[in-house]
Parts: sequence; structure tokens; C-alpha cells
Amino acid sequence: MSDSTTPEAAAAVAPVTNGEPGDSGLASQSLPGRVVDFESLKALAHPLRIQIIDTLSVYGSFTATGLAERLGESSGATSYHLRQLEKHGFVQEDLEKGTGRERWWERVPGGISITPATFRESPAARTASETVTREWRRSHNALLEDFERNALDQLAPAWLDASTQSAASMYLTVEQLAELSAEMETLVTRYADAYRRQRVPGSRPVQVQYNTFPVVDADEIPAAHITPADDVK
Repeated sequence: MSDSTTPEAAAAVAPVTNGEPGDSGLASQSLPGRVVDFESLKALAHPLRIQIIDTLSVYGSFTATGLAERLGESSGATSYHLRQLEKHGFVQEDLEKGTGRERWWERVPGGISITPATFRESPAARTASETVTREWRRSHNALLEDFERNALDQLAPAWLDASTQSAASMYLTVEQLAELSAEMETLVTRYADAYRRQRVPGSRPVQVQYNTFPVVDADEIPAAHITPADDVK
């Protein structure tokens, strides 16, 4: 397990995505991502709903009762929020597991993408966007902290060697940052498409976390002012 860290500052306008771990075996094409509109954003902006979506993403299908037990909630609460998430297309019934007596739920295939900058003009939309991104970050941080706290005692050395926590600092233009973000997204998507529903011996849930963002409290280097005389050599 490698580890390097640098100070980080969150960019309030950076796109935030929440990918589910997958749904097709060795898929040849990426599942379409969903860009959330305001109405769906409002439906998503509840801490328990984010917990439900992330639990289904990481661990697979659950019943409302199973979710309640895992999340420390009542089954009535998880049932209600599952219905709301279903109404807005975030979860669906897992027909492979469902029976006449109980319903199993799964994430709707495909990632969820929220771009807070598109909601900046609406205070209500901005608040909802901040709620969702904050809860996603809290959920993701909880998994990372659990790994840092318990991995040495609970995982085989091979899993530790295969894992990494890293950060790198550099100076980039907007175009270079966009290119880097796109290349990283392409790589992660390729692996997710191939192994989302893989359940072979020796496999286990894995979450990929990475961030690319400008450091907010640092200055942008100003554009050079080139005079005609400087331009002629």
C-alpha cells in the first residue's frame, strides 16, 4: 500500500460523480451516466437516501429490512426512501432476487453526475447540491477511514500491496486539468464496465476514489502580456 498526501481544498464548482460498482459482466460499452436535473436533485438531497444508494452501490442488492439493519434505521424509513428513489429513477427492484414476500432493491445501472456550477443561480438548488455532495463525501470518507483503521488487521498482505492512497501536486491549465480528469475517468470506467457484476472466487467490493481540482486558496498565474516588439525576434 503506497501513501502520499498533500493539503487539499475542495472546489465548490467541480463536477461530482458517484459511480456504482457495476452491472454487466465483461461489458464492451460504458453504461450511460446520468446528469441530475433539479427535480431529481431535490429527491436525492437526503442523508439517508445517499446512504441507501451508496450501500447498494458497494455491497449489492438489499431488502428494505436489510438496509434498515445495516444503516440503523427502521424498515418503514428505508421502505419510504426506497420508493422515493425508485420514483426518480435511482433504484429499481432486483427481479433476480425478489420473491412474493419481499422485494430486493438495486442501484439503477450507470453513474450519477452532479455539476454544482449549473445550480449556482438558484439558492434552493445550490443547497440541495451541497447536501448531496457533502453526504457523498462523508460516505466515501467513511469507507476510506475504515480501510485505514482496520486493513492491517483484517486484510491479507496482498490486498494491502494492491491498494494505494496517493496525491500529486502540479501546475496545470484548465485544458490540461480537463484532459487529466477525462483520462482518469476513462480508465476507471473501463475497469468498472468489465468487472461490475463479477462475483468470482477471490473478488470483493473495491471502491476507487480520486479527485482532480484546482487549489482554491492559491493564485492563478496571470497571462503574459506580449507587446508587438516582444513578439518579433
